[in-house]
Amino acid sequence: MDAITIKDIAKALGLSASTVSRALRDSHEIGADTKKKIREYAQTYNYRPNQAALSLRKGKSKSIGIVISNIANNYFSQVIDGVESVANKKGYNLIITQSKDSAEREKMILHDLSARSIDGLIVSLAAETTDYSVFEELNNMGVAIVFIDRIADTIETHKVVADNFAGGYEAVQHLAGNGFKKIALIANNKNLSISRERIQGCVKAFQELGLEQHKDWIRFCAAGGADQDEIENVVTTLLSMKNRPDAILTLSDTLSLKTLRILKSKKIAIPRQMGLMGFSNFNNADLLNPALSVIYQPTFEMGALAAKLLVSEIESKRPIAKFEKHILKTRIFTRKSSAAAKA
Repeated sequence: MDAITIKDIAKALGLSASTVSRALRDSHEIGADTKKKIREYAQTYNYRPNQAALSLRKGKSKSIGIVISNIANNYFSQVIDGVESVANKKGYNLIITQSKDSAEREKMILHDLSARSIDGLIVSLAAETTDYSVFEELNNMGVAIVFIDRIADTIETHKVVADNFAGGYEAVQHLAGNGFKKIALIANNKNLSISRERIQGCVKAFQELGLEQHKDWIRFCAAGGADQDEIENVVTTLLSMKNRPDAILTLSDTLSLKTLRILKSKKIAIPRQMGLMGFSNFNNADLLNPALSVIYQPTFEMGALAAKLLVSEIESKRPIAKFEKHILKTRIFTRKSSAAAKA
């Protein structure tokens, strides 16, 4: 007989997977009758615990796994600095991995990290990821996971994000205030929570300000900036439109810098011919030509908070009953790239 999973037991008994998981761990939160029913069913139908996940839950290695999309991205290097500032003080080592925005690679990394018996995970999802089952399995086994920036809303665990909605909203307000009325958006992969939230904030501002909107002015880059041709095609398409936008708002760090480079290569005068603003944590955005207006995210603080939440969960004597989504404020730095165009 094939071994069943926690999900199978939960479905058969009409219970949640977390209830089954806690009962099998003899949690004080689950009543004796419920525990007995679950254990009997598990024994009858050959349930075997996932040993890799169990070893991850026990937390004996003093190691934390970090899964991000790209270590070279300045945004994520700042996140890692924040995580490290807390983890090192608490005596935890970091194992840093990068998914390269591949769902398959991300899954392989998670399996590898679980085999190393690390104590918990801090994860920023790969752009390709739409199936969260591997996270659900680890979470149901009691594995400590904190999502940061790119999150899975359906997984019951702590999450740390920037206020993406407010960032998009305020960026449009700034551009419109400087005379830009036809604002195009270039976003990361449409699967990502950050893309959805930032676009929602922008659209809210468009509606309130009565700005012209077109679905063709919202463009996505599935590779999230890794594919130069993809970004070049998106920018070229926007520039060639008969009803051409007068400003571009880029909704990720990599897209912001590469869009600036592409516009300059095409001899587009910024901001006179095209205003530009972007979500970016590039430290030297003020030294670019022209200096780039940005929506800056508190990445170091986000990383530090994620680490505090994770360590607290790892070291808790009791299962965490309440999880929260922590939203940190963004800041806008306005520079020449989005300045009011002179007549």
